[in-house]
Amino acid sequence: MHHFSYKDGVLHAEDVSLTRIAAEVGTPFYCYSTATLERHYKVLAQAFAGQDATICFAVKANSNQAVLATMARLGAGMDVVSEGELRRARAAGVPADKIIFAGVGKSPEEMAYALQEGIFSFNVESEPELVALSEVAANLGVTARVALRVNPDVDAKTHAKISTGKSENKFGIPYLKAVALYNEARELPGLAVQGIHMHIGSQITDLAPFRDAFRLMRDLTLELRREGHDIHHLDIGGGLGVPYRGSNDVPPHPDEYAALVKETLGDLDAKLYLEPGRMIVGNAGILVVRTLFAKEGAGKRFTIVDGAMNDLIRPTLYEAYHEVWPVQEARASEPPVLQDIVGPVCETGDYLAVERKLPPFEAGDVMAVMTAGAYGAVMSSTYNTRLLVPEVLVNGRDYAVVRPRPSYDDLIGLDRLPPWLA
Repeated sequence: MHHFSYKDGVLHAEDVSLTRIAAEVGTPFYCYSTATLERHYKVLAQAFAGQDATICFAVKANSNQAVLATMARLGAGMDVVSEGELRRARAAGVPADKIIFAGVGKSPEEMAYALQEGIFSFNVESEPELVALSEVAANLGVTARVALRVNPDVDAKTHAKISTGKSENKFGIPYLKAVALYNEARELPGLAVQGIHMHIGSQITDLAPFRDAFRLMRDLTLELRREGHDIHHLDIGGGLGVPYRGSNDVPPHPDEYAALVKETLGDLDAKLYLEPGRMIVGNAGILVVRTLFAKEGAGKRFTIVDGAMNDLIRPTLYEAYHEVWPVQEARASEPPVLQDIVGPVCETGDYLAVERKLPPFEAGDVMAVMTAGAYGAVMSSTYNTRLLVPEVLVNGRDYAVVRPRPSYDDLIGLDRLPPWLA
């Protein structure tokens, strides 16, 4: 469920007209709904009521400070994968002891900063990383709490570029080598290895892969405890999908997911950590664009808009599907025509929608690219020297620009000429 709907013939974000925001902010822009963010968090939290679980929002999905602050005020911790994300989480008011540092390539400097901040735990993904973290912690005279990320070789049946739990993926430690590495970690200084981490992918719409992974996590927990390891927390990752195709694409409900976790892991007396990102913020955000031209090609229509692949790369990178809604409801009742929604970037891959039967948009029409709150603005770029898209947060009748559109002077001013060209 989200809070974008038509009122008086115009698409609104909660109680704010998108035509108003478009007129005042300009297009393209991202728009997020506070009510949707809050609802999704609360639904997930309620699903895990009665289980000792902490929700750590995956900052990589959407790192805007206003989104993170909204999550923090609801009680969320954070899952970060870089020093920059850690700094964002701390700036948004997230307590350090509710932050988990994941990712395959942590530098010694990042490790030191996280240790000095006092984060809850590191998810370690390899033996060399384990040794490096031990050295950093020992040199600082502190203890790093650690969970080893174990790769269970489970096929999440999702897109190849967002699958993380198969043996050919770069993430984690092979399941069959896990016990040996836990035994090695126990002998290293500066480490308290107390958890297990698994994350098998993103946009997962079937509970079966989760069941397979959680059963392996359970078996590993019991085996490690028999070996004398104090395993008291399990980081079960994230990955639950969102309905990109509306009612035709409905993933499992958080209640079903929580019931599966309880069934497979509930008797282990271990604290649970979850890393949802897309599930919370995916359909809490949209990208609003304006039509520049409608062009009739030899075989189909091209609707050229002011948003492009540098603003939302998911359709190009993942062949991702996003629904497209006209902001003026009357447009939606017109006979659809086959078309591509494309942007101004000089790439054939610059599109937001391909081969779609959509209303016959004309110059000036505003449209919303739905379910764009996750991996949208965070993956945007300035390719073709295009300005980063502003982000807007709506709260009831109010809205605020939570990341302004920079100027061309700001963008070009990031470059520096060497002395021989100055």
